[in-house]
Amino acid sequence: MEDFYETSISEVDGQMVAFFGVFDGHGGARTAEYLKNNLFKNLSSHPDFIRDTKTAIVEAFRQTDAEYLHEEKAHQKDAGSTASTAVLLGDRLLVANVGDSRVVACRAGSAIPLSIDHKPDRSDERQRIEEAGGFVVWAGTWRVGGVLAVSRAFGDKLLKPYVVAEPEIQEEEIDGVEFIIVASDGLWNVLTNKDAVALVQDITDAEAASRKLIQEAYARGSTDNITCVVVRFDWSPVSSSDLSSSSYSRTHEQAHQDPKLSQ
Repeated sequence: MEDFYETSISEVDGQMVAFFGVFDGHGGARTAEYLKNNLFKNLSSHPDFIRDTKTAIVEAFRQTDAEYLHEEKAHQKDAGSTASTAVLLGDRLLVANVGDSRVVACRAGSAIPLSIDHKPDRSDERQRIEEAGGFVVWAGTWRVGGVLAVSRAFGDKLLKPYVVAEPEIQEEEIDGVEFIIVASDGLWNVLTNKDAVALVQDITDAEAASRKLIQEAYARGSTDNITCVVVRFDWSPVSSSDLSSSSYSRTHEQAHQDPKLSQ
């Protein structure tokens, strides 16, 4: 098992922020474990995290990749990891993706993709790789340098600069979002976005929903590691006595409602 995940809620510069991430390792678990322990720490400590969150995400991803590669200089084995992350800050949901793990939201019963997989045969990814001097070939599936089946990842020092940790970021208004699914490709290899949302739409307990998705992916024949985080938003009115370290709140002056998270 080379997957790791992280969920945390913390205060950054006086604002409550929620972090969710799934990290799918390859070539060993070292990179994924490093991301679990360091990526959100680097992001939350970025001086412009609140003021310019998108820039902070890009720079924190680059910093984390560079620091990991520096630590790995003495290791002979080459390891890497994808990262699909979601950051909830106020009424903003920012999804940053590197690799082929994926984030999908449910709004009004519909599946809304919040990330696009980084596959070597994606036309823009293939062009980027070839312009950097690399190549993409078919070896059971499309692979960078005939080796790696994802075109962006942390680590993979032997495939730099073709495989990069540059995130693609998508921002979504949180209003109306019922839940999000953050999962590794072990889930998405056998479930469409629509299927995944439909399977758990009526399951109000987030942990039960994530277990349902994992069991279904396994039953459908997934042979990869399967890691899944479901975050459900409760839009019912809450009082100040309802707020705790395990729930996320924000001020919503018009609706007088706060989302609470369950994972």
